[in-house]
Order: sequence, then structure tokens, then C-alpha cells
Amino acid sequence: MTEITKDLYQFSINLPFMDFTLHQYLLVCENPVLISTGTINQAEKILPEIKKILNGKELKYIIFPHFESDECGGLPVFQREYPNVTTICSQLSARELPGFGYKGKIETKKQGDSLVDDGFSFKFIDYPSEVHLQNGIVFYEETRKIFFSSDLMLRFGNASGQVINNSWKDEVESISIETIPDENKLDTLKRNLLTLEPSFIAVGHGYCVNCNLNK
Repeated sequence: MTEITKDLYQFSINLPFMDFTLHQYLLVCENPVLISTGTINQAEKILPEIKKILNGKELKYIIFPHFESDECGGLPVFQREYPNVTTICSQLSARELPGFGYKGKIETKKQGDSLVDDGFSFKFIDYPSEVHLQNGIVFYEETRKIFFSSDLMLRFGNASGQVINNSWKDEVESISIETIPDENKLDTLKRNLLTLEPSFIAVGHGYCVNCNLNK
């Protein structure tokens, strides 16, 4: 566990056989937010650390970008501990969750939607990450200028607690057709992302990115 940037804690696991690192994040503010849960095993491992950081405060929201085990597999773990938590996800993910037995509160978001509460303001961007290129979501915390990139800005390596420097423009332009295998959807996503001005990219996998030095 690392405070990777102000108010944002990173929880990581490295998979040596893949040379690959997976991250979850806790935004500590008046109404705390968990970004991605990890798998059930990961969730059980990081829950005690999260409880220690929150120091008796309730977890208010869980946001995840797309329906995959490392993004939302641990939802039941957190919902048992925090039964009033609200899960924020795409419309497709919201349709899938009940089929896997999830009974917690769910709120859907799409392109242009926002989530504003004491201490944060999230803006949501459609991200064609789901099955058959249907939309998941990525999101931008406007108060702190943190972009949560899910799988878009992915690098291999043991990146727990590690930050590199690069420009936002270069990071967006590096998103390839292999990541979004539809030229129109890829172009639309890039145009939407370039309207943002983040200072920090909290990646789902790999090295976080400080954009302040490379505008």
C-alpha cells in the first residue's frame, strides 16, 4: 500500500510470471471511494489495510471500469463489510452483476455523466472495453486532476508504487488499435480524452504517470 499521490492510496499485486502489476485505489476524502476491487483474494487481502486507513469511516462508493475479475471480483467482500456502499459502473456491468449474485446498491454512469459529493467530482467517459466493444467507463476526478485509465495506458513491469513522467497528449496518442480494435471508437475516445487536462494518471496496470512535468 502506497500513497501514490495526495489523498490516493494504491494497492498492488505483481504477477512475476507475466511481469505484470495490478492496482486498486482508495480515494480518501469525506466520502471515501474505492476504485476497482481486485479479485476476491485481493479484496480480502487489502480490506484490513483499507479499514485501517478509513479508521472507522464508512466506504461510500466503489467505482469500476469494466466487468472483469480484477476490476469487480471482490465486490461481495466489500459489500459484506460496507452494506450501504454504492457501486458505480457502466450499464452493461450493472446488468451482469445480479446474475453473479451481487445484491448491493448499483448506480450506472455513461459518457458525460458525473458523480459529485463532498471532496470529489468525477466525470465519466465511455470506454469500449466490454464484450463486443460495448461501453465500459473510465473516469476523471476533476478536483485533484486524476485520470483513472483502467487498461488504456498499460505497461508491463513490477510497478508497485512507481511513477513515471510523460505528457497527457503522448499517453492518449499511444492508445492503439490493438487496445480499441475499432477505428471510429478509438478516434472518438481519443477526442474525448484530449478535452481533459489531468496532472496524474492512476493506471489499472503498470506505472502511474505524472503529467505535470510534460504538458
